[in-house]
Amino acid sequence: MNASDRDLDPLIQAAQAARERAYVPYSRYPVGAAVLTEDGHIVTGCNIENASYPLTCCAERVALFAAVAQGHRRFRALAVVTSNGGSPCGSCRQVMREFAPTMTVIIADTAGNRRLTTVADLLPDSFGPEHLPTGSGGGGA
Repeated sequence: MNASDRDLDPLIQAAQAARERAYVPYSRYPVGAAVLTEDGHIVTGCNIENASYPLTCCAERVALFAAVAQGHRRFRALAVVTSNGGSPCGSCRQVMREFAPTMTVIIADTAGNRRLTTVADLLPDSFGPEHLPTGSGGGGA
């Protein structure tokens, strides 16, 4: 499920708007993300920091978790916007892989630069639900 070019601008704009809502009193590095569901909905997220740093949650995971909480399980694309075009962390890559291993990922900066990649390219040789014994739970579509 790949996004077409016409889907990208609204998705990037939604991620940019989400970035403005980030709670980043420690790093001062706001990140916004927006995920495009298979049925055309856009769900956003921003990074949310905590004084206990491990409890911080990245924008990409906030967007995906919000979408799942709203009943979505299939995704076409995810856009992430930072000041300098930072790439998703390993934890976010693994969560993206859980739901959409071939999803398009747009990495953009606040100057309007962007690059397109896929979850598969960001996380080669990944581990997923199919690697677990049958009946052990796990995610997926």
